[in-house]
Amino acid sequence: MYQITDLYDLEHTQAKEYLSKFTYPWQALAGIKDFIIELGESLDQSEYTEVSEHVWIHKSATVFPSAYIGAPCIIGPRSEVRHCAFIRSSALVGADCVVGNSCELKNVILFDHVQTPHYNYVGDSILGYYSHMGAGSVTSNVKSDKNLVTIRDHDEKIETGLKKFGAMLGDYVEVGCNSVLNPGTVIGRHSRVYPTSSVRGLVDEKSIWKNDGTVTKIHE
Repeated sequence: MYQITDLYDLEHTQAKEYLSKFTYPWQALAGIKDFIIELGESLDQSEYTEVSEHVWIHKSATVFPSAYIGAPCIIGPRSEVRHCAFIRSSALVGADCVVGNSCELKNVILFDHVQTPHYNYVGDSILGYYSHMGAGSVTSNVKSDKNLVTIRDHDEKIETGLKKFGAMLGDYVEVGCNSVLNPGTVIGRHSRVYPTSSVRGLVDEKSIWKNDGTVTKIHE
């Protein structure tokens, strides 16, 4: 349920080869920076412009003048980085993505068609194909006690060995406005999170996380 192949269709990211090396998506977090630099140096210069050292932007992408893009970073085709966005570092933004006003990205992989359009913080996370963060929703990537992050799967605890680990969103996940995804959250494909929720642990695919923490299945 929480393996890379359970969560993501790797045909929709430039990180396909990189992610294929791992079983679990959080195992990829530590190497994102080096991976982006290696990938960036292999990009077609007729399609991408290296606007500063280790920052590559596709020529069809739109980046607002007030946005900040730290290295290393790749912005894919037709993506938009909007007013006052803050890409701190180590971000792979896929094709047709939106990084919206006052959003912050750090150590992330965004698959194609991901939207983080309004006031989002996404750190140490991987967001799958067509996933969407509602306005004000954030990933919390460090526990308040600063201990290593574990994933809760009902009565089981999965040790990640990581101090910083935000959320893994499977393909087509919808996160409601002003929700908090606590450290170590893993949400399966086609699931939805109600607005103003506090989410933790493993959420099965095709599920609905409600405000009170109850989870129901989506009936097709």
